[in-house]
Amino acid sequence: MDFKGSETIPGPRAEDQLPHTAQAAVKIVIVGGFGVGKTTMVGSVSEIKPLTTEETMTQAGIGVDDNFGSASKTATTVAMDFGRIKITDQLVLYLFGTPGQERFWFLWNGLFEGALGAVVLVDTRRLEVSFDVMGRLEERGVPFVVAVNSFPDGPRYPVADLRSALDLSEQIPIVDCDVRRRASSRDVLMTLMRFLHSLAMTGSLT
Repeated sequence: MDFKGSETIPGPRAEDQLPHTAQAAVKIVIVGGFGVGKTTMVGSVSEIKPLTTEETMTQAGIGVDDNFGSASKTATTVAMDFGRIKITDQLVLYLFGTPGQERFWFLWNGLFEGALGAVVLVDTRRLEVSFDVMGRLEERGVPFVVAVNSFPDGPRYPVADLRSALDLSEQIPIVDCDVRRRASSRDVLMTLMRFLHSLAMTGSLT
């Protein structure tokens, strides 16, 4: 077979290649209701160009998708977002952002497979959308931390009040964040890793 003249398929960019020092990779899922900032978080913290599956929102979603507080949002994730960040020279996190609309939640089962932990993004303007999200994680035994994403018009509550409203145990960390900022998103991931480490040390992480 003559391959002369055929185009060479480019390999991954140097910045996208897995560091040669990496010895362990951990799968993390970022979950939450519609419009809480999952895609933004993956994009802000990922060291590689993130993979997104955003599609333009259409009239067909009216009455189906709840876009409270996100009236200006014109696109939505329909499958997943994917990114990667190196925590240390040896440890790499693979980040999977889930779709927010309930009609796409059937995809979550696959995304949860093999996940060591999760970040639950919360919008204080609509805490109720977080209940089913956390319930699904608890059913699958996936440990998680709660990150309260800052919105300009979002009310501020003491951590104790949030913990009570979300019916969370004292063990589960709750942190404030601004997912638009890389450092803030990275701090959330570090909180999750410390939480997972503490669970492993006590034998609670299976």
